[in-house]
Amino acid sequence: MDRIDRKILALLQEDASIPNNDLADRVGLAPSSCLRRVRQLKAEGIISRTIVLTDPKKMGRALKAIITVRLADHGKAARRDWLGDLDCEEAVSQVYSVSGETDVVVMLNLTDMDEFQDLSERLFSDNHNVIQFTTMFVLEQHKFEVALKP
Repeated sequence: MDRIDRKILALLQEDASIPNNDLADRVGLAPSSCLRRVRQLKAEGIISRTIVLTDPKKMGRALKAIITVRLADHGKAARRDWLGDLDCEEAVSQVYSVSGETDVVVMLNLTDMDEFQDLSERLFSDNHNVIQFTTMFVLEQHKFEVALKP
C-alpha cells in the first residue's frame, strides 16, 4: 500500500458512500485509476466489507452492556455450541475470546432491562457452561471509532 491507497482507505472509512469521482478528486487520481485501486483493495481483503452504521438510540437499542464470562468447558464443541447461541441473538453486537481470567467478552445493545434480564438468564445464568459472568452497563461513551488508521 502506498500513500494514495492509505488516503483512499481513510476517506472510505470516514464515508463509504462517497462517489468514486469525488474520491478520485480528493486523492488526486483519475476516476478509473481510483476505482481500480478500490477494487484491488477489496480483492486483497484490505477492504473486507462495506456497512452502514446506525444510531443505537434511534434503533431503540440505547442500553449498552459489556459482559465478561468465565466458561467451565473450554473444549471446541462446548465453546462452539455456546458461541452459536450468542450468534443468534439480535442484542449481541460483538463477541471476543480473550486471554486472562475472563474467557469471553460480550457486547450488547439492548432495548431495556427486561430484554437484558431475559437474555442474561437464557445465555448466562441458565447455561451449564457459564461458571461466572459480570455485567457492566455503559454510562457514557467517550469514543467509538471503527476506522483503522491506514
